[in-house]
Amino acid sequence: MSGARPSSSRHPDNSAGSRGIQLVVVARPSFDRDAVESVLAAEGLSWRDSATATAAENLIEVAGRLCYLSFGERQSPKDNSEYIRHLIVHEHESVLEHASWSFLLTGVTRGFTHQLVRHRVGFAFSQMSQQYVDHRSRSAVMPEAVRLSREAEIRWQESVERSRGDYRDLLQLLEREPSDLPPRERLRLVRSAARTVLPEGTETKLAFTANARALRHFLTTRGGVEGDEEMRLVCARLLEVMQQEAPAVFQDFSAEDLSDGLPVVRQVPHRS
Repeated sequence: MSGARPSSSRHPDNSAGSRGIQLVVVARPSFDRDAVESVLAAEGLSWRDSATATAAENLIEVAGRLCYLSFGERQSPKDNSEYIRHLIVHEHESVLEHASWSFLLTGVTRGFTHQLVRHRVGFAFSQMSQQYVDHRSRSAVMPEAVRLSREAEIRWQESVERSRGDYRDLLQLLEREPSDLPPRERLRLVRSAARTVLPEGTETKLAFTANARALRHFLTTRGGVEGDEEMRLVCARLLEVMQQEAPAVFQDFSAEDLSDGLPVVRQVPHRS
């Protein structure tokens, strides 16, 4: 989102639209039922699937049942959602690692991604570079907390504009300096130096891939951090997406708005 003021509403929805945050799925699990049945047939087994299960949920169920060959007569009457809930309640979540999704995330700050990329297990990241992308006109994301005070808004805008000006000035000054470096490395040197004055609120774009277990851990540890509004917005949007992609896998999470009008994600306590 740019530094310009969006909708004046203090109650953005869980998609974080008023902040300009976008999270879209660009790749998801596929499932080949015929291939599964060919393997089971060799053992004289069959599998009773659930009509409403997604490809990711079928993949998780088959991987879990394969451990015990609980197909055919040995298959329990549990449907897919009940089966996955059983895995989660009994902490057999390694099976969830078979299902992965890839996302594009935009409208977030560099400050946010510094936290996100700490989640390395089960995640892969590719982020827009500040060395190879000119940031002279890149926008910054104003926190909702800053909007509570008109004076704070003014100070924030002034600081961002000053940083942008310093970035542009540094680029011009450093580009004038003689260098023996090849053009590509010279550009890297100049932009690497100039970017050090850019604010943490500079907008960035990120591609990331994560498996279901890693996503659950991320939501558990980050979704309820009440003092981090950007993290809350992203977690709420992520949960919204994943409860469409694999509702059985994320059935024990919910989102609610706090008194500040922003969402928070909680994990619902398990009941045996």
